[in-house]
Amino acid sequence: MSEHPIDPSVIRGRLDYAPISQRPKLRLPKGERVAVWTIVNVENWSPAGAMPRAVLPPPMGQPLLPDIPNWAWHEYGMRVGFWRFLEVLSKRGLRASFAVNGSACSVYEAACRAAHEADWDFIGHGFVQRPMHRVEDQQGAIRDTIAAIRQLTGAAPRGWESPGLTETLDTIDLLAAEGIEYVCDWCLDDQPVTLRTKAGPIVSVPYTVEINDVVMSAVQGHRSDEIYKRGVDQFDRLYLEGADQPRVMAISIHPYLTGAPHRIKYLEMLYDYILGHDDVALMTGSEILDWYRTQPTAPLA
Repeated sequence: MSEHPIDPSVIRGRLDYAPISQRPKLRLPKGERVAVWTIVNVENWSPAGAMPRAVLPPPMGQPLLPDIPNWAWHEYGMRVGFWRFLEVLSKRGLRASFAVNGSACSVYEAACRAAHEADWDFIGHGFVQRPMHRVEDQQGAIRDTIAAIRQLTGAAPRGWESPGLTETLDTIDLLAAEGIEYVCDWCLDDQPVTLRTKAGPIVSVPYTVEINDVVMSAVQGHRSDEIYKRGVDQFDRLYLEGADQPRVMAISIHPYLTGAPHRIKYLEMLYDYILGHDDVALMTGSEILDWYRTQPTAPLA
């Protein structure tokens, strides 16, 4: 909890309230109804510390370090689950956006290089998997993350997803000042919106806490097929509404969750369902950003 009262006008002042029913119409590149993008999240969980999430509670309620069971749960995702994602997406000609901890670029270099070779769109995801309000030097962590991605890929990331979608009041100002062009933390719309920062405008590309396997599997504990069932329902409604005003659908996945053998086929089923429809644009975060900037009605904040 903050030691000082938070002025809500600082947050609300980042963007104007604009009901989707009262906005000028946007148009996707070929007049599609829905833009669908996938975010693959790759994180570095240090075995020396408490795990960001747990699948197995400590015996008799006594936390223990190192937490081998829960660290290994995550590590499985990087040893096996990630490679299932790569196969599923590549087989369908899909490119993901790759939200990666800066430190993971060296810890999991083979996976990160494979994502780069697949032409995925790299997104900064913090330097280590730690909430932004627990990072003593946010500017340093942002710069270190950008530098690590640039060293591996040859280019700085254009987008940013904070660990756990966490921000302090000045995080977005720091991101814009370091050249980040879009963020995923503000899950408040089905279309991109422009946010105001001290360093100029930054775009919020629609991310999701609904079609997100951390929420569905790790938090809510749903069955393995939840990503398919919920994803189909989400897509169907956005596709219907998109006939009048185009929408953006995000699918957020983690190798240790949806990359598990009992869940991966439901991700395949969801993609195949979506690909079975006309008037769908499969895009990356950067492609959505570039498209949005072409719209004459896109506000500049």
